Amino acid sequence: MRARLAGPVYALAMICLSVAGIAAAALVLVSAALMVVGIGRLVFPSAVALLRTVANAARWVCGRLGEHIERPYGAETSAVGLLKAPATWRDVMWAFVDPIIGTWTAALALGMPLYGLYGAAVQPWVWRANLDAGGTNSYGPIHVTSTPAALLAVPVGIGLIALGLYIGPELLRLRASWIADMLGPSRTTELEKRVETLADTRADTVDAQAAELRRIERDLHDGAQARLVALGIGLGNAERLFDGDPDAAKQLVAAAREASSQALDELRDLVRGVHPPVLADRGLADAIRALALDSLLDVDVASELTGRPAPAVESAVYFAVNELFANIGKYAGNAAVHVTLGYHHGVLRCTVTDDGDGGVDPANGTGLQGIRSRLAVFDGTVAIDSPPGGPTHVRLEVPCALRSE
Repeated sequence: MRARLAGPVYALAMICLSVAGIAAAALVLVSAALMVVGIGRLVFPSAVALLRTVANAARWVCGRLGEHIERPYGAETSAVGLLKAPATWRDVMWAFVDPIIGTWTAALALGMPLYGLYGAAVQPWVWRANLDAGGTNSYGPIHVTSTPAALLAVPVGIGLIALGLYIGPELLRLRASWIADMLGPSRTTELEKRVETLADTRADTVDAQAAELRRIERDLHDGAQARLVALGIGLGNAERLFDGDPDAAKQLVAAAREASSQALDELRDLVRGVHPPVLADRGLADAIRALALDSLLDVDVASELTGRPAPAVESAVYFAVNELFANIGKYAGNAAVHVTLGYHHGVLRCTVTDDGDGGVDPANGTGLQGIRSRLAVFDGTVAIDSPPGGPTHVRLEVPCALRSE
């Protein structure tokens, strides 16, 4: 309901941005033409910066309407670099084309509620003054010359308000999808970013794998290996004592049995850290429920999954949620946690919400950065919404296919 009530505000914002965009784009074209005489080199970067500010505001409005648009800009700052940048001219195209193909959507989303408000709240009070002044007074097809006719405008106006609030957000989302095509990254830009992401994630993956191998080697050396060595020494001593001191030999055998049990437990813990058996046996939802029990948090898990993703994807999401539980336990104390698993349009989505104090800064700490690196290997993303005072919403999304249970 709140989104529908905000529809006229977003429609007005789109209209204002269309006017500002045309002015900024015209300034860009004029300053680009003046570059041949030199003065354009001084004005052009500022004109492009102004146009990008307007375009970013349009992206923000589209984001509020549910259409997230990435910024396609590079690091260029010089006049020549900005002149050659494809994103500059895509912004110019948006500024001139969007008002032509999209103004009607914002006009309807804003105009219908306003015209309805005029009929419901203003028309009954102005018709007589207008008639006494010798003017004609009409509200749409209704010719208002009497109180009953003026009152008839009230339900018509209320109907227009309701209709405008109902269809307005849908019209604006339609326009936002057009804007996304014009202001979003081009195919070339997406490929370039994809190459950069692959290079970064490959380096992160190599480092993570090397660190994991060092951890496994350290755990084996300091834990199970040390116990197995002690086990061998104990059995050797017991073998020498069997004939001379059977009681001492039995004690050494009992100690060796205890050491073997501890070594087995450590090996199981080590294997569980590499790939938890519950994840392989029972799937992602039950594995997260097991995590919740171990974390001692008040966690509610709801799953809409009708199949299972690839094991590597399951493992990545599992350990990402494990890291989030650790952060919640560390910073949010006894906060209640709700986990939702779903699959829509080829994307596995995991939402983790806690009712803590909020204020999470994604730039601080290595936990969230590690989650991003872990999911980026699969083109996954992490979105965080944590206003001061809470609640905190973390949404993990990974494109993948589901296998039947």
